[in-house]
Amino acid sequence: MIRLTIIPIVAVLALTACAPTSPNSGRSVYRDKCAACHGTSGKGDGPLVSGLETAPPDLTRIAARRDGVWPMLEVMAIVDGYTKRFLPGSEMPIYDEFLEGNLVSFDTGNGVRQKAPAGLLAIVRYLETLQDPPPTSYAP
Repeated sequence: MIRLTIIPIVAVLALTACAPTSPNSGRSVYRDKCAACHGTSGKGDGPLVSGLETAPPDLTRIAARRDGVWPMLEVMAIVDGYTKRFLPGSEMPIYDEFLEGNLVSFDTGNGVRQKAPAGLLAIVRYLETLQDPPPTSYAP
């Protein structure tokens, strides 16, 4: 009887780990879209760096550069590329697929819930896991 109970729990945990907004799903998107420039570790040392005019930033220090604050909405705005459509100057490509797909609800960091594309949320959550040191606080 115990075995039958464990199997559904393991299945739920596995599905949660691979949910479209989880850091695990964000990791695969990061590897496909970002690692060539930002490097597998996020330190800005990817194999395409030598061909870029401007070196990619170290993504592991986003919170550290902001005194420990993880600026979720700011990071989402950079990743989604929306502002770059109007303010050119970055070599970072715009990936429209980050804006496609299901909208999911998330906490912006101040208790307010908003909706965002699942893929965008997943990659931003993955970037949060790369922070060294980890964020000490959160801001929308």
